[in-house]
Amino acid sequence: MTAHAQPTATDHVLADTRNHIGHLTLNRPSGLNALTLDMVRSLQHHLDAWAQDPQVKAVVLRGEGPKGFCAGGDIRSLHDSFKSGSDLHERFFVEEYALDLCIHHYRKPILVLMDGFTLGGGMGLAQGADLRIVTERSRLGMPEVGIGYFPDVGGSYFLSRIPGELGIYLGVSGAQIQAADALYCGLADWYVDSAKLAALDEGLDHLNFGDQPLKDLQGLLAKLGSQILEDAPLAKLRPAIDHFFALPDLTSIIEQLRAVSIGDSRPWALATADQLETRSPLAMAVTLEMLRRGRRLSLEECFAMELHLDRQWFAHGDIIEGVRALIVDKDKQPRWNPPTLAALSRQRVDQFFEGL
Repeated sequence: MTAHAQPTATDHVLADTRNHIGHLTLNRPSGLNALTLDMVRSLQHHLDAWAQDPQVKAVVLRGEGPKGFCAGGDIRSLHDSFKSGSDLHERFFVEEYALDLCIHHYRKPILVLMDGFTLGGGMGLAQGADLRIVTERSRLGMPEVGIGYFPDVGGSYFLSRIPGELGIYLGVSGAQIQAADALYCGLADWYVDSAKLAALDEGLDHLNFGDQPLKDLQGLLAKLGSQILEDAPLAKLRPAIDHFFALPDLTSIIEQLRAVSIGDSRPWALATADQLETRSPLAMAVTLEMLRRGRRLSLEECFAMELHLDRQWFAHGDIIEGVRALIVDKDKQPRWNPPTLAALSRQRVDQFFEGL
């Protein structure tokens, strides 16, 4: 394959500095800005350069197009890499996690626009940012269990720190949430209507930075947005979620969801049980264990645990079958191994965590 047949990495990440702000735009709108290894490297390169540049006071990260900030990693290319015997998938995760960790620890404020779909690897980029903005178009989620994978990119850290059992629910079910729930869960800081994004850009271009750039950015957002939205659906479901998702294992969770006979939560409980029964039993069980462990671990330890799982998952987990069924062949009939929770041994789950 000749080099010039492919768009260069820089085409897929646009970088620009204006008014002391480094702007990074993920530029693969036809693929919902899904991340490739080249894009990860390009983002890292610019962040490293701007960290050292005294002229750059802050960084703004966004996705091209109205449909999504970033729908995750380009999982199809990782599947193809593994099938062809390449180690691209291993290099991808090592460098992606290093980038996400860099964002968590970045010394200058990072503002991220989670406009549209922000899933998986998109959440990994966004959750370490100082100012996480949602709009009415935002759809946030860690949907990995749907393809036989587990919520990575720091998910064992940021999901496990959401109040109550909400993060366990989001990780094990793969459910997506909108703006009000994102603020309620602490996965976003500000709501700005998409109609005001042009005004936000205008404000960024004319912002006078003092010696506290984060406060300057917060002052601008306070004029355009809000930090709380009324009627977060998860707030109403919270007592039910906290009850069911604190149960010891997935079999108990699904049995008790099916047994709900009273109240407003019955339709939700049955729909959730149905949803869980379509997911990879192995991926859900490993996710549950990983998130519960994550509560006691530091950010670095969470990333190390996820990488430890990753190094085994392509060979021993359900992701190759999940990607085949949902992305490659699109028959939507994944043959999970094992097919049911009843057939899944505790030992099979524990094996993934051995040697941590």
